[in-house]
Amino acid sequence: MMRAPAFVPGLAALARWLRLGLASMALAGLAGCSLLNSFQPMVAMEPMSPGEYIALQRGDILTTGSLSSATEQTIRVTGLDTGACAGAMPDCLAALSESRGVSMEQRLSASAELWLRQALTAFRVRAGEYGERQAFMAAMEAARYAYAYLFLIPRDPGARAFEDRQTQVRDWYNTAVQLATTQLFEVRSRKVATLEGNGAAIGYGDWTIRLQMANVRSVSIDNVPQELLPASSLSFHGLRSIYRRDGIGAELVAVFEEAPVAVVSDWQAGRNADRPRSRVRKPAEWSEMPSPNLTVLFLFDGNGLQDALQTREARMLVYDPYEDSEVMLHGQRVPLAANFTAGYGLWLARSGFSRQSLHTLFGSDQGIDKPHLYMMQPFDPDRRIILMLHGLASSPEAWVNVANEILGDVELREAFQVWQIYYPTSVPVAINHAQIRQLVTQALLHFDPQSVAPASHDMVLVGHSMGGMISRLMVSSADQQLWRWVLDGRDIDADRLQRLRARLDPMLRFSPMPNATRAIFIAAPHRGTLVAGERLIRWISQLVRLPLRLMESFDDVMQTLSDTGREDGQARRLAELPNSISNLRADDPFVKAAADLPISPDVRYHSIIARETFKGKLEDSSDGLVPYGSSHLPGALSEKVIVSGHSVQETAQAILEIRRILHEDLEERAAQ
Repeated sequence: MMRAPAFVPGLAALARWLRLGLASMALAGLAGCSLLNSFQPMVAMEPMSPGEYIALQRGDILTTGSLSSATEQTIRVTGLDTGACAGAMPDCLAALSESRGVSMEQRLSASAELWLRQALTAFRVRAGEYGERQAFMAAMEAARYAYAYLFLIPRDPGARAFEDRQTQVRDWYNTAVQLATTQLFEVRSRKVATLEGNGAAIGYGDWTIRLQMANVRSVSIDNVPQELLPASSLSFHGLRSIYRRDGIGAELVAVFEEAPVAVVSDWQAGRNADRPRSRVRKPAEWSEMPSPNLTVLFLFDGNGLQDALQTREARMLVYDPYEDSEVMLHGQRVPLAANFTAGYGLWLARSGFSRQSLHTLFGSDQGIDKPHLYMMQPFDPDRRIILMLHGLASSPEAWVNVANEILGDVELREAFQVWQIYYPTSVPVAINHAQIRQLVTQALLHFDPQSVAPASHDMVLVGHSMGGMISRLMVSSADQQLWRWVLDGRDIDADRLQRLRARLDPMLRFSPMPNATRAIFIAAPHRGTLVAGERLIRWISQLVRLPLRLMESFDDVMQTLSDTGREDGQARRLAELPNSISNLRADDPFVKAAADLPISPDVRYHSIIARETFKGKLEDSSDGLVPYGSSHLPGALSEKVIVSGHSVQETAQAILEIRRILHEDLEERAAQ
């Protein structure tokens, strides 16, 4: 008898598997699945990094160009497709409204993002007046739904503070308000929008926007800027940091063709957002920064959620972020969004200061011939003043990061306002000092005639290089010391001396400015510099030209000083007034006389000094232009030595030191 082959049981098992496989294929066919899928699990898993997970949760129409995962999920619950919603917004919104599986929060937030997607698309392809209106209306709808989600649903915003969705919706609201505001400004400028009454209400499309200014003095119905730019659209090179504040509202920059005139604030009567601020057209020696930062909100009023979703009226509130840091909305205290760098950066980028400062130094008609005061914000009586003075052949650009860091520091921003002096650096130090002192005094008296506001007291002077020399004169006193310098070696009779005193006393005799109580001198050549006497610098000095207006105004003075009074009529005239570079020589008589003028005992002063290298003794060091011995001042409360060239004010260490001094000042005042 023959035995069965050993593989027969294996064939039997294979036959069973084939039968099972055929049965599975039959079931899979009934289910509409492929052969391949019939052997795959219904749910597959792939690894995901933390970064990918966060990007999936937080990505939205603004960051990725696609709808957020939460909005896509909400749309799928209604049985619709996200692509279909893009082309049929009314049907999609109706489905969202009618679906029982969608909560109010889901419906409002998804609607806000869908409308924002439509608005962004419409703004990219705006074609003609009709296209502009459609873009504006989509932005208004996005703002409306986002506003309703943020403030008009039962769940308190504070309860959602840690939710990604609330942050997303806030960003959609801010972007929608930005789009609508800039569009409204554009059509308003072209007279496309209709005005009601005095222009405080603007009709566009089927919307009526009622404009309200809240503590804003730089912009008004009668003082409309030339441009209105989103801060988010501006990118800067040369600024170390961009300072802003998270919150509600569109961050914008208003750009004026010329620097707006200074504003007279009725602060003594109490601040009132409804009281108009008067504007003064003269004098033109000072002005506000021509590109102030603004924050804009749209409020949709009505009796609850349904009214807000149906109204065709909105209030447009414009805020000055320096004046207001928060706003009360529906019983909630909400931080106001702000950008503190954009307007400042735009002003400097468009100023042409670097080119103009050289024109000024070498006497071009494109330069300036007298000091000008720039206020970084409208005059605030409650904020003390930091007065910045740049150096030779320079301009307010010298303070680009210093001022930005001060404005970006919350404590310093709330306590101080920044003023910057732009002056012709070809002019002798004594004349610049007298003109700057007069300019600052007149500005303070203009805004605060009784000198009772905090802004009129405890000013902080910050001066770099020649600006440091001028700052030192502003806190010093001079009686006869500078007159001895002028009269040295000259035989002047009593009549001529009397005429000279009438003209020169304001420059040669002065007391410390009572407004200034602290000063920071940065790389200041108090005792001059040897470099200014070198051959190359002397040659450059010969190219420096004083403003014609100044030379003409001092012609009689120079004639008097140069006239020997001899009867033979051979009177000698000085060729010209000394320029600023000659004023920087260590052996210059004015420098020698001014260096020993006493500083007011009521003034606390500090020195920031640069040295090119740590090698060698400190006493023998220099920043390449100014030796340590010239910058060092006995009696300074602090002296910070930094390895740097002469432009040390822009280094991180110098900025940190300035901020330290200012914070220390605030702490001392608080303790007092």
